Amino acid sequence: MSSNPHASIQKLFELRRSCSASVPPFAAVAPFIEQALGSLFPQLSPANGLSPETLATLVHRTRSTLHELLAPVVHAQDAAAVSDSFVEMLPAMHSAIFEDAKAILAGDPAAAGIDEVILAYPGFCAIAVYRIAHWLHDQKIPTVPRMLTEHAHRITGIDIHPGATIGRSFVIDHGTGIVIGETTEIADNVKIYQGVTLGALSVDKSMANAKRHPTIERNVVIYANATILGGETVVGEGSIIGGNVWLTTSVPPQSRVYHRGDMPSA
Repeated sequence: MSSNPHASIQKLFELRRSCSASVPPFAAVAPFIEQALGSLFPQLSPANGLSPETLATLVHRTRSTLHELLAPVVHAQDAAAVSDSFVEMLPAMHSAIFEDAKAILAGDPAAAGIDEVILAYPGFCAIAVYRIAHWLHDQKIPTVPRMLTEHAHRITGIDIHPGATIGRSFVIDHGTGIVIGETTEIADNVKIYQGVTLGALSVDKSMANAKRHPTIERNVVIYANATILGGETVVGEGSIIGGNVWLTTSVPPQSRVYHRGDMPSA
């Protein structure tokens, strides 16, 4: 142990000064997600069947926690305006996320009911947090959206960048190990399984503003451990991508792509 701990503390203090002090409080991330999801779904609320008055209190608390997250990274007026807008769009957010829950239920014979999906399915959790984070990303909020999706990543094993564009009725089955990159575009009614990567062909900082990740059109199913890479790669509508496929070129609508190396068929 150092004989002069005060010198070590002073040195550490000087090193820490080079880091940004104006950052969102990470400790507020989990409460915000819990409050936001509890505001949206009675299954996730502190008590089922909240009265309008109790719900109003929960929504107000959610707004306050969001404001706390935003205050260090945007101007005060913007933090207040975005927090107010978040409350206003909660009914639309509920509709979008509930469509995901219903799609998960419809596609999984093991799901006993919508309550089970909302309470216990990691895919539902990851999608719900993504949709909240994506809304904030669209408001040009820095840092906070990534913090939200990273929290979901930690608890579900599903990594969705908040910048990705994902359509309605999105289904993640099982989900562990899924990676969806920033410029991915996913249309409506897409289903993906565990271990799927929708990634970039290369990691190069010069491509930060380019489309690096694939486009997945409507009604596509992507099975476990498939890897689809590249900003110009398009998986056509209604296609099925089999397990363990490695895909870096586009396939037309209604294709069937399998690991054994068969050419995709139109």
